[in-house]
Amino acid sequence: MAAKNKGMKATITVAMSNYLEAGAIVAGAGGLTLWVEYLQLTDMWVGLLGALSANGFGAAIGALLGGYFVDRYGRKFIYKYDLLLYMIGMLFIIFAFNFPMLLIGYIVVGIAVGALIPAAWTYIAEEAPPKERAARVGWSQFAWSIGPAITLFLSVALAPLGLLGSRLIFAQLFVVAIITWILQQQINESTIWEEEQQKEKVIRAAGKQVQKGSMKDLFTVKANVKALVFLVGIYLFWNLVAGTMGYFMPYIYETVGGLTAAQANLLQGVLWTFTVISTYIVFIRLGDKVNRKLLFGIGSVMGIVAWMILTFGGMGIVELILFVTLWGIAAGFGAQAFYALFASELFHTKYRAQAQGFMFFAVRIGVGLISLVVPAMITGIGFQAAGIIMIVFLVISLIIGITMAPETRGRSLESIQDERYGKSA
Repeated sequence: MAAKNKGMKATITVAMSNYLEAGAIVAGAGGLTLWVEYLQLTDMWVGLLGALSANGFGAAIGALLGGYFVDRYGRKFIYKYDLLLYMIGMLFIIFAFNFPMLLIGYIVVGIAVGALIPAAWTYIAEEAPPKERAARVGWSQFAWSIGPAITLFLSVALAPLGLLGSRLIFAQLFVVAIITWILQQQINESTIWEEEQQKEKVIRAAGKQVQKGSMKDLFTVKANVKALVFLVGIYLFWNLVAGTMGYFMPYIYETVGGLTAAQANLLQGVLWTFTVISTYIVFIRLGDKVNRKLLFGIGSVMGIVAWMILTFGGMGIVELILFVTLWGIAAGFGAQAFYALFASELFHTKYRAQAQGFMFFAVRIGVGLISLVVPAMITGIGFQAAGIIMIVFLVISLIIGITMAPETRGRSLESIQDERYGKSA
């Protein structure tokens, strides 16, 4: 029991990385119109902020670097330094008085949180008991969801303060980062990673050469290529929608739906609250017990229906309530939760984090590119046309998921690895 409690403590400590990333994205989204007004930002500058932030290119670069370092130097390595970089970026944002300061802060924070994500998902999955892996990974999704919920409700509460309220929201993320950094210094290294290092030492002692996992392996080893196609397929197309929502949804509610900033943030806060609840009730409680392909399919269909309502039904109060309810619940056991789980299960230990880093890089590059054009796209072709594009992305993710999702419930990472790569690997 003591070991289990210690494991859960480490899981929650590491999962706080997700809180800090999602919180940073939504803090930027919640105060976006305030920064637009304060700095007189054009559509191009707004798009640039979204593209280079924790929601786009910044996180992409961080994930690529983080995945490499985590596989080379250990899962715990990244926790020594990364949140210090995050806090520096937050200070730039908190005290920004011009666009360059704000942009630098967004980029630095983006790189920092991008580096944390492959480390967090890898560590949690490697330390989880085989029959609790979905539940443990689910806590990272839970933290990812509760970050935006808290941030958005704070945005509503602090709305009377204007831009000062937005600065205070970033300040609370700075404080949480300090606490999380202190706690993360106390966790142990991943047992599976340490065992892999011991195996390599034995091989070297026998005079044989150890082949480290490389980026090239991701594209030349058949098991890796198959996993990449599946995981990038479900996560990229889903995240083109979710990433757009994470940063631009309050902006869309205000510019298209005519809501105030407080109303928009309140609506998104309710959406994320549904996600928190469904993450616990569905993914954490059922992810190790119910057929995962079935759960994935249900969540994907709910997300598609939600966007159809918003796209073709307008933004009246009924449509908005249906949208936030359906999407909020679906996101709790949607593509991201299953991506985090499968991405940790389907790759060999020696490049598990590198693979996640590359995939997160690819996905966030995609989100960064679409973020560059979202404001102009809504202005140019209208929200309904943009909504149809989002629906198409979600349908593609659904088809790939229900076609290729594996059944790995209750199996150890070692047994999955042996089946996919052979024991000689």
